[in-house]
Order: sequence, then C-alpha cells, then structure tokens
Amino acid sequence: MTVFEGTFTQTESLRFAIVIGRFNDLITGKLIEGCQDCLKRHGVDPNPEGTQVDYVWVPGSFEIPLVARQLAMNGGYDAVICLGAVIKGQTPHFDYVAAEVSKGIAAAAFQTGVPVIFGIVTTDTMQQALERAGIKSNKGWEYAMNALEMASLMRQMRGGINSSPNNRSITGTTQALPISSNHLVESDVSPEA
Repeated sequence: MTVFEGTFTQTESLRFAIVIGRFNDLITGKLIEGCQDCLKRHGVDPNPEGTQVDYVWVPGSFEIPLVARQLAMNGGYDAVICLGAVIKGQTPHFDYVAAEVSKGIAAAAFQTGVPVIFGIVTTDTMQQALERAGIKSNKGWEYAMNALEMASLMRQMRGGINSSPNNRSITGTTQALPISSNHLVESDVSPEA
C-alpha cells in the first residue's frame, strides 16, 4: 500500500497563482508579504517577473472565486492561493460576502481539480484582521504552506515528478495546460489566458 503525503521540497517546478482582493488592502498587502516569504523560504521564486508565481488583483473578495476558477482551468498552475479580507460591519453584507466567497472558492477547486486555497480573513473587527495579517501571526504564511503541500500531494496522486515517498506512482495522466508569458495580471483574465 502506498502512502501519499504532500512535501515542502522539490518546489522549483511548481507554479502558483495568487488572487488578491484590493478591498481592505492594508490586510491583503500583509497577507501577500507572508505568503511570499513562505514561498521563498521553500524554494519558490515569488518575483512577479519570474516564472513561478503570477499575481492577479481583483476589486474585492467577492470577485476572487471567479478569477481563481478561471486560472485553475486555464493557467497551468499547481495551486491557486486566494487572499482577501472581509470585516464585519453594521449590515448583513459581511454574511453574504463571506458565505458566497467560501462556496465559490470550494467550487473552483472541486470543478477544476486544482487546489484553490481559501486565504480569506473573515473577522468581526479590523483589530482581529490585523492580528491575523502580522501583528500576532501572518496567515499568509499558512496559506502558502497549504498551497505547497496540496500542490505536491496532487502531483504525487497524478503520478507526477514527486511520485511518492517510496518512488512508486499511481497510474494516471496529466494534461499539459498552456502557460501564459504574462506574469503580472491586473484583473483582466480572459478564457484565452
């Protein structure tokens, strides 16, 4: 019997997309920094001009699932990391946005078979959001770790280069997806990307 488990090594061939909501950019900016730090410390080049990580900015968290799904379908990524912040206010807006974003991100992963990481900070106050974005710990680091582990695990399960801890692989095929030469995208992802 083979055991499959994601690793945090052999990351030089992995490709990631990070979808970031501009709304609450004080929080999302710090989440990006934590995410980039984690990726870099695990051998991934997070430079927007490089070949391993593409960045897509969208207006807010509500728009993230659509773009994440599109990237997962057409971008040739091993994982898509979704970064956003939804902070509760005086109206039920928070409840609607948080619920739909979580459903949308889960659906994007289920529909495409690509790990789509839920990196949306949902808090009652700005203080709580700041604590999760770096004052106490940076959740961006954790989201990147999840992406690394899931990307590695899915490659193993598909019979990719990191087949298994015992160098055994399961039978399967991997479809090559087109890779865009544009690595810094400003919320204009099209089906042709």
